[in-house]
Amino acid sequence: MTQPDRQTGIPQDPVAPPERTAVTGDQSRVPSRRRRRRGEKTMVPDAHFESYYGKPVLNKPTWEARDIAGYLFLGGLAGGSAVLATGAELTGRTTMARSTKVTALLAILGSLVALIHDLGRPERFVRMLRVFKPSSPMSVGSWILAVFGPLAGLAAATDVTGWFPRAGRAATVGAGVVGPAVASYTAALMSDTAVPSWHDGHRQMPYLFVGSAAAAAGGMAMITAPVHEAGPARRAVILGAATELVANEVMTRQMGLSAEPMHQGKAGRYLGAAKALTVGGALLAGVAGRRSRTAAAVGGAAAVAGSALTRFGIFHAGVASAEDPKHTVVPQRQRLDERAGVTAGV
Repeated sequence: MTQPDRQTGIPQDPVAPPERTAVTGDQSRVPSRRRRRRGEKTMVPDAHFESYYGKPVLNKPTWEARDIAGYLFLGGLAGGSAVLATGAELTGRTTMARSTKVTALLAILGSLVALIHDLGRPERFVRMLRVFKPSSPMSVGSWILAVFGPLAGLAAATDVTGWFPRAGRAATVGAGVVGPAVASYTAALMSDTAVPSWHDGHRQMPYLFVGSAAAAAGGMAMITAPVHEAGPARRAVILGAATELVANEVMTRQMGLSAEPMHQGKAGRYLGAAKALTVGGALLAGVAGRRSRTAAAVGGAAAVAGSALTRFGIFHAGVASAEDPKHTVVPQRQRLDERAGVTAGV
């Protein structure tokens, strides 16, 4: 119960017991903006990055890793496979064309199943198609999937059955055109949140996802297609791996503190293994994959596994960053300090 001040009569909050006092400052870790700008010694330090009683500032994502991380991986595999299928179709690589079309169809079906399972009820996905909202990555992504799925299905069905080849070729090209959007829109979906390790990487995340998708699609094609047809698949693995690794390096350097969860705990283990597998898959694809069927299959499997672990690692890094208050508060204060410095300079 509050007690009025004897002189002013204004109610004052009761003094909290020592064991329940919230942390209010840490001058050694968070410098004072006022002290830095004016050179004055403040009597009250800046608030510490921990939240009240150590509670997270953000509610961590409630998504299941196997659903959402699986949805991210399978969507990338589907989009990349559709692009490879188009190239194989137009260059006469019949076996590779068929295998990549089937991969694209199975992957997008698996991605939809994972998404719908996370939503809880299938009708929730259908309801997202009632409107088209360009400012919503989920709305745009739902329409991309709604367009891509039937095209991938028609392309695979006509190739396997031999019926309606012209319609099948048109569907193959159409799926190949939409494929890059399928592989990349999930990066916008993840970045358009308040989760620090997702949001702060929004500039490089699409490049990372596209590179990862290309490596996964090329790796699967190396497994399923004969060596003499798999030249584009090998190049996709090498180029995709290089794009993914460079984008990841640039992203983590620019993210600052928000990149910390990507190097620690479960996320750090997943991303470390993903890097090793991606590099190994690219080396096998470039060195031995063109001569040895076994090397091609092993390298392709490594590339696919590396892509999957990349998506799971990024997912777990986002969850970890939402659980720790410092990843929310400290970057916000740094941005405020930078804006204050710019304003003072002007």
